[in-house]
Amino acid sequence: MKIAWGGAVNPDANQAIADFVASHIAGCERGFADFTTMGVLANDALVAGVVFHNYVPETGVIELSAASSSKRWLTRPVLRAMFGYPFDEIGCQMVVLRVSERNAVMIAIAERFGFSPHRIPRLRGRAEAEIIFTFTDNDWRAHPAAKQR
Repeated sequence: MKIAWGGAVNPDANQAIADFVASHIAGCERGFADFTTMGVLANDALVAGVVFHNYVPETGVIELSAASSSKRWLTRPVLRAMFGYPFDEIGCQMVVLRVSERNAVMIAIAERFGFSPHRIPRLRGRAEAEIIFTFTDNDWRAHPAAKQR
């Protein structure tokens, strides 16, 4: 797996990765605004993407949205890059992940990884709750994936 960054230095890749992620998330048809992306490539094909958006520098909080077409994308180097950007590069103290209550796969991944869940009824409409997952810089620093071998 190879990591490719979008952002202001590579606006075409930034948009392509964001479009990939949005196309894989139900309810994300409007896409993202003011974002930076990280793509994961296998054999030069985009197989996963992470969009960092809704950044609030005053509070040190950023939201991330991710999607993939491969089950093998979450390697330790990818995790280090994915969390290194918010926590080490831009100094965030917390990452937020929003997930539909109907997305059992993503809920299981987030909980297994160590995110803290907060269920908000009707946040996705009258008949659907959303789980707001939070993950702090302290959580990341204590996580086995953060530690170098």
